[in-house]
Amino acid sequence: MRVLVARQDNIGDVLLAGPAVRAVAARADEVVLLCGPRGRAAAGLLPGVDGVIEWCAPWIDPDRVPVERDDVDDVVRRLGGFDRALILTSFHQSPLPLALLLRLAGTPWIGGISEDYPGSLLDLRHRPGEDMPEPLRMLALAEDAGFPAPADTRLRVREPLPDTGHLTGGPGYVVVHPGASVPARAWPPERCAEAVRLLRAAGRRVVVTGHRDEKELTAAVAGEDGLDLGGRTSLPELASVLAGACAVVAGNTGPAHLAAAVGTPVVSLFAPTVPAVRWAPFGVPTALLGDQTAPCKDSRARECPVEGHPCLSSVDAGKVAAAVEIVALEEVPAR
Repeated sequence: MRVLVARQDNIGDVLLAGPAVRAVAARADEVVLLCGPRGRAAAGLLPGVDGVIEWCAPWIDPDRVPVERDDVDDVVRRLGGFDRALILTSFHQSPLPLALLLRLAGTPWIGGISEDYPGSLLDLRHRPGEDMPEPLRMLALAEDAGFPAPADTRLRVREPLPDTGHLTGGPGYVVVHPGASVPARAWPPERCAEAVRLLRAAGRRVVVTGHRDEKELTAAVAGEDGLDLGGRTSLPELASVLAGACAVVAGNTGPAHLAAAVGTPVVSLFAPTVPAVRWAPFGVPTALLGDQTAPCKDSRARECPVEGHPCLSSVDAGKVAAAVEIVALEEVPAR
């Protein structure tokens, strides 16, 4: 049985699909993951994925992606030959546009989560409970489709990871990741820098990580007290750096989920623009910081709609440093 599993948005979203992918892989002969360019790097880290199809879906990508007939015809051709397909989506996304393309590609059985009436586009219209953690929401669809949950439902990555000891100086440090793909989810840089100074003063080694486009940010946050690795790691190398940490400080962004996937506790600076019950780091000790009742709650805003960004700017660096000491002592269950 050849199965297509689709998760078409960002790195963190693809990582959160991991338990569902492993459930499918346990009973399928081949699992191919359909993802977008923003999540492609994470696709190669998921256990159970035998192949990847990358395509930028215009109903998923936050930028205005043009709809071109030739592009659609090409992806329909690439989607041919699957026995079944599972379309994994967030609560605000519809599986129906992709289901239509899969029908045109000849896919005989398709499952998805849909609030809208699917007509003949879905063979399985799964209706999950509300306010489930995102990995369990996707896993519930897989189970309903006949793929039982794995014994370990936490996030995972392929191992072995590359050795990054030459970059970090060995394990036992704290990672501070100041960036976020969505600005409304970022802790103010000056607070990040202050946290680095406080952690260093407490005797902690601090490693600051970031994308290659965030080098200026990571340099400012690291200052003289942290080791700046901004732009110096691939995603597998970043996973290795996070795996060597005793705790990770990050907003609601992909590296927070990557930290959970390698079993590292997280101090989560979580803006309430989306519900923490669905999107907080999953399966590891977590300290959730940020005003979860702020006016931006459930707005899904990309830019903060409230002057001063109070939901996260209200969190002082001392509280973050104290939370690091707490989660770093919590035991992470063996996988």
